[in-house]
Amino acid sequence: MSDEDSLDFAIVVYREDDIWEAETLPVALTSDLDGLIHALRQQPSMNGTIGLVAVGDEFFVALRVFGERVEVFLSDIAASWDFPLAQQALEYLDVPVPDEDELDAILQDEETALPAGDLSIFADLGLDEMELGILSGDIDLLPEDVLSSIAARLGFSEPFERAIDSVFG
Repeated sequence: MSDEDSLDFAIVVYREDDIWEAETLPVALTSDLDGLIHALRQQPSMNGTIGLVAVGDEFFVALRVFGERVEVFLSDIAASWDFPLAQQALEYLDVPVPDEDELDAILQDEETALPAGDLSIFADLGLDEMELGILSGDIDLLPEDVLSSIAARLGFSEPFERAIDSVFG
């Protein structure tokens, strides 16, 4: 496993008996959106499941699965140039992969991440669109740190951190 691979993780979060639980998923799912969705559907939960995936220090993907409904949020569309999961997320969202000139025009040469997907993915849990946009657009934060912050805001920090600890030891 390379150093870059060691930073990749996928975690499923769900409620069981009104208590948040989090478990790691196979690292192979950090490059397989269909496999990730399938794994999230396998976890029984009355309120659906949440998937949180970090790929190195590059980007993260957040998912919510409610039966057949799947919501996807990608923290940075530029990651789709180099990473299969980001490209698959854009395809799922039916968002074209921009070339570098298009992205520069959109961002007007600012160093920031451009997210794609449902910014309101966690609004019903207390994380509004603006806050998610600010968190995901902060290029000084690692994906792991953003996901940790999201977990804290949504109320499942302890199980999320336990899952992270099981990945990194």
